Amino acid sequence: MSVPAVDGVPSTWGTKLLYAGTRVVSAPLLTLGFSLRTQPAKTRIPAGPLLIIANHQSFLDPPLVGLAFERPLVYLARKTLFENPFFGGLIRGLNAVPIDQDGIGKDGLRAILEQLSLGKAVLVFPEGTRTPDGRVQPLRPGIHLLIKRTTAPIVPVGIAGAYDAWPSWRKYPIPSPLFLPPTPRTIGVAVGAPLDPRTFAAMPRDDAMTALGGELDRMRGVADRFRRT
Repeated sequence: MSVPAVDGVPSTWGTKLLYAGTRVVSAPLLTLGFSLRTQPAKTRIPAGPLLIIANHQSFLDPPLVGLAFERPLVYLARKTLFENPFFGGLIRGLNAVPIDQDGIGKDGLRAILEQLSLGKAVLVFPEGTRTPDGRVQPLRPGIHLLIKRTTAPIVPVGIAGAYDAWPSWRKYPIPSPLFLPPTPRTIGVAVGAPLDPRTFAAMPRDDAMTALGGELDRMRGVADRFRRT
C-alpha cells in the first residue's frame, strides 16, 4: 500500500522499512566505528512540524542527526544527486528532497515548507555546505526567509568530531573505533531545546543569522564536551 509522493518524498511501506533498516545498520557502524555518543535534548521535543538545524562538518552528518531523533526526518540534498536514477531513488526513499546547491533556493524553500505543513521534521544545514575548517561558518540568508514563513519550533543540533573523521577535502572517512583509545575523530552529537521561531523572525536578517549561528556553535561545544576524548 502506498500514498502519493510529496515533493519527491515517497511514502510507502517499502520506504519506511528502508529508513528503519538504515537506522538499524548505521547505529552500530557509527557507534563502533567512530565512538559515537549522542546527548538527547534535556527539554521535551514537541510532536508535529520541526525545523531541525545543525552545523555541517561532513557527509556523516545526516545519519548522525537522524540517529538523534526517534521519528523519521526529511533531509535536503543537492539536485545533482538525483540525476542518477538508482542513487536518486535511494535517497528519495530515505526522505530526501532536492534543493539548490548554494543554500535554500526557491524550490528548496517550497519543498521544506510543504513538508513542515504536513507535520514532518525537516533537517537543514543552514551553513549551506560542509565547513572547511571544523568551525561553524556564517549562515546563508535563506534560513531567515524560511523561519519567517513557518511557525515550526527550531531544534538546534551540534556535531563535533565529524570534521576530523571526514573533512571535505578527503575522499573517505578515517574511523576512530570504540575498542581503541580515543582520537580527535570520535564523534559527539548534542540536541538542544526547541526555540521559538518568532524570536528570530522579528530580528533583522543579519542579527537573526548571527544568533542562530551562535546557537549552533554553542551546541557544537556541548557535543565536543560530550564525546569520548
